[in-house]
Formats: sequence, C-alpha cells, structure tokens
Amino acid sequence: MPTVRTPPVVAALDIGGTKTAAAIVTRDGEVVDRLTAATPGRAGATAILDTAADLVDRLRARVTGAPVGALGVGSAGVIDHLTGRVLSATDALTGWGGTDLSGRLREQLGVPVSVINDVHAHALGEARHGVAAGYGTTLFIAVGTGIGASFVIDGAVLTGAHSTAGHAGHQPSPYAGQLPCTCGGQGHLEAIASGPGLTEEYVRRTGRRVDDLRSVAARAADGDDTAREVILLGGAAVGSAVGGLVNMLDPGAVVIGGGVAGLGDLWWQALRDAVRRETLPSLDDVPVLASTLGSDAPLLGAATLAWKGIS
Repeated sequence: MPTVRTPPVVAALDIGGTKTAAAIVTRDGEVVDRLTAATPGRAGATAILDTAADLVDRLRARVTGAPVGALGVGSAGVIDHLTGRVLSATDALTGWGGTDLSGRLREQLGVPVSVINDVHAHALGEARHGVAAGYGTTLFIAVGTGIGASFVIDGAVLTGAHSTAGHAGHQPSPYAGQLPCTCGGQGHLEAIASGPGLTEEYVRRTGRRVDDLRSVAARAADGDDTAREVILLGGAAVGSAVGGLVNMLDPGAVVIGGGVAGLGDLWWQALRDAVRRETLPSLDDVPVLASTLGSDAPLLGAATLAWKGIS
C-alpha cells in the first residue's frame, strides 16, 4: 500500500446512490489519493456512513506529512446547508432522509465536516478548479438520470431559503406537454430531457423497447432518424430552460455536465441553438461550456467547502 507525503490536505467525499468516492485534496485542487466503494444504498444510513468513513480512514492511513484538517462532503439528497442534515432523499438511499450527516461523520472521524448537495459540490469544483475558473458567477446544469442545477457566486453556492435551490428539472417545459414527472407533477423538464425521459420518448415514438439512452444514441449513430430526433429534442429542451435561467441570473458562464451531456455534437448543437433563441441580445456572449473535471468535480467542490471551513 503506497505511503504519500503531502502538503496540508483535506478529505472529500462524494456520496451517490450507487458509488461513494473519497479523496485527499490539497488547497490547489490536487487529488493526492482516492478510493471508491459501492454505496450500500438499501442497507440504511448507518451502513452508508460506515462505508464513507472507512474510505476516509483508509486514505488517512496512507498519507503522511500533514494531518487531514477537515472533511467536505457532497451528498445525494436535499441537504440543510446550515446543519449538514439530510432533509430528504430518493429511495435509492434507504433511510437517508433525516440523517445528521455532518454530526455523525464528525463523531466517527474527529475532524470538522462541511456538507452540501452533490450537484452544488460539482458546481463548486468546476467554478474553483475547472472550466469556469476565473468567472465570478457560474450556472451549472447537470443532466443525467435527473436534472439539477447550481448557481455559484464568488465561490459560494446559492442554496435557497429552504436548502432546495437547484431543482432545474422540475420547472415547466413546453417540450414535456403533460408527461408525468418523478416528483409527482406534470410537464416538467426532467420528464422529457433526462436520460430516462429521452429513452421513454424514443419508446413512445417507435414502440420499440431499448435498454437505456446509450442504446438510443447508438441507433442515432447508425442512422435511425427517430433516435436523432429524440436527441435533438433533449438538447433543445435543456437549452430552452438554460436560456431562461441565463436571462434571470446573468451568469458569467454556463457549465453543462452529467451523463446525457456525453451524447455528442448533435445534442450539444441543439442545446446551444436553443440557448441563443431564448437569451436576451445582451447575453448572447455568455459561454456555454462542457464540464471538464468529470467525476473529480464533486470531490474538488467538497474539498473547496472543507478548506473554507478551516480558513
């Protein structure tokens, strides 16, 4: 097992529905070491916390030269940004809602703990160390199984009065019609433009079953016109919503990430065209950028949060 000598460092956690990642990170955003494990999402909060704490403990044992000064956490669910408590979460993490995430990890690991939602953590990572570094304000949109957002202002995220800011997928979309949404509403962006939403749209149009969005993308690459239309629809729907958010927030830059953003040029061109159709003329030069940090983004964002807690 390697032993690594480092400058002052913090630990970072990214707790997702299927995977938990941990890293040791310097103030400059260098990932010194990392570990991952499957999230025991159906086993309850204690099992999830034990898995996360074990990853951090194992990393601390591999680092010499400076103690780990703090822990930053990006977690799935709605997180109370003041207390670090999970306010609510999906069924992917059984019993996660109500968990005192900050307090319990602080008790297990003995370091200061700062917690934020995983999409906000991703946004912080891109704003501090990624493609949006240098911009005073950044609008981040994550398009995957769901659609989330975060607005970063001078290195801090806008969490909202109820810690619920960022649910971009649950705004009305003209592209969604009356489609049911996972939140119980109808006609929301997530119902038509998320990965599952686009997959279901292809099935509705063709009557042919497909495994997932990757199958739709493969069919589009093979010349399936309906698959291409669905991908164009998804890009346009997201772009239209982003354009409206740009008009409201006037960000320095927009960053798009998430699995659906990997669909390629067809999706991206539809998105960028739709953004420009919606934005005010004075906002035409707001750059729309692809996330560059990948799976490191939420870890770097969580680390940024940790550094702020001990600065």
